[in-house]
Amino acid sequence: MPRKKKAGSATTPAAPDARFESLSEALLRDRSVTSAKMFGSQGFKVRGKVFAMLVKGWLVVKLPRERVEALVESGRATPFDPGHGRLMKEWVAVEPETAGAWTALAEEAKAFVPRSSR
Repeated sequence: MPRKKKAGSATTPAAPDARFESLSEALLRDRSVTSAKMFGSQGFKVRGKVFAMLVKGWLVVKLPRERVEALVESGRATPFDPGHGRLMKEWVAVEPETAGAWTALAEEAKAFVPRSSR
């Protein structure tokens, strides 16, 4: 689960959904991308594998473990815990405030997922 937001970081409740809708429009232009549900959240698949989803206003993407660690170290993201207390090593949650990076990270995840299952 993403960490609690820092004091002073104000985002309207609709903002992450609007940002995700914009991301959705961009990703679904690619015919290999389909909508999906994972952990009860709306997300995207490529070649049958989930690569991105919206969880409680945060974008969650699957990336190589080293990339996840780098994003966490940079402060731009937090490790993803789907709610059972165990972090998913190749999944990272990106704050709504960094939505400008969502498309690039989702595209990076889309490219990574098919390679990760080999």
